[in-house]
Amino acid sequence: MSLTPEKRQTLDAMINEKGYTDYKWIDPKKIIVAQWVRMKCMFGCSEYGRGGACPPNTPPVADCERFFNEYSDAVILHFEGTMDKPEERHSWSRKINAGLVKLEREVFLAGFERAFLLFMDSCCFCKECSGDRKICKEPRMARPAPEAMAVDVYSTVRRLDFPINVRTDYDQKMDRYAFLMVY
Repeated sequence: MSLTPEKRQTLDAMINEKGYTDYKWIDPKKIIVAQWVRMKCMFGCSEYGRGGACPPNTPPVADCERFFNEYSDAVILHFEGTMDKPEERHSWSRKINAGLVKLEREVFLAGFERAFLLFMDSCCFCKECSGDRKICKEPRMARPAPEAMAVDVYSTVRRLDFPINVRTDYDQKMDRYAFLMVY
């Protein structure tokens, strides 16, 4: 069952108050979860096995799909960025993710006890990640990125007519997406 119009208006106000204006609502059952995404994490991502909120520290793909099916609504937030140097990405992401954690907390405190956020990039709060959830230095702030939960971000956001392309050079604009799950 989807949120009432009143509850959605309440959440829209909270999201806009934080300065997030580029977002869309989606039925979580339309979020595409795919095994190929996990394979790309395992064989192609330098953070695999090193990030406490990255695979293999995330649930199996089938459990990820089941997770999304437990929610009635989701907000996909779009962030654009360009970096002069590739290493600037993490500081940009850290700042945005910190704001998103605050939004998730406010949504939770407003009575949406299942509120859960998927970051727009890897966690990157710590300069050196322990790679182990048991000894994470920021366990209350750490969240997985959609890709860590096997979300096919490309296909999912294209359904909503959001822009997204494979970058072929670091000076090109990045389109990043965070997912706020609510019930």
